[in-house]
Amino acid sequence: MTRPEHYRSYSAVFPILLREGANGQEVLLHLRQNTGYMDGCWDFAGSGHVDENETARQAVARECLEELGITVDPADMEFVHLCHRVAGGDGRTYYDLCFVIRKYDGTPAVMEPEKNAGLRWFPTEALPKNTSTAVEVMLRPCLWGQPYSEVIHDLPVTSI
Repeated sequence: MTRPEHYRSYSAVFPILLREGANGQEVLLHLRQNTGYMDGCWDFAGSGHVDENETARQAVARECLEELGITVDPADMEFVHLCHRVAGGDGRTYYDLCFVIRKYDGTPAVMEPEKNAGLRWFPTEALPKNTSTAVEVMLRPCLWGQPYSEVIHDLPVTSI
C-alpha cells in the first residue's frame, strides 16, 4: 500500500511589537508596498515566512533584524497565538505564529524601503482603517489571550 502524499502547508511569523504610549498600549505596524500582497495596508512590522530548517523563533529574530534592524532574543518572544489560515489571498494554507515582543535591542527602522513605505506606532484601540487581514484577524486574539483562530478565504471562522 502506498502512502498518500500530504499537502504542503506554509508557516509565517508575526512579531507583535508592543509598547506603552501616551494613550495606552501601542503596536508597531509597517505600510506594505511593492510586494503583490496587501500593498497599501498597515501590517505587523517584521512579519515573514519561516525558512527551511528554521524554527519559528529563529524566523522572528531573522525577520526583525532584516526588516527592522533590531535584535530580539528568543527568550524575549512570548508565543501568544496560532492562526490556521486556509486558502488565503495567495491560495496557500498557512500556520501563522504570533509572538509578543516588548524587549529588543536597537531602534526599529525601515531596512527594506522597496517593500516598506514606513513604520508607525498605533494605539491598539485606534488602528488605521487600511490594516492587513492579519492585523484585523489576529491582533485582538493576541491581546485577549485567545490561543487559536481559523480563517478561510480571509474570513474569520472561530477563535478559541
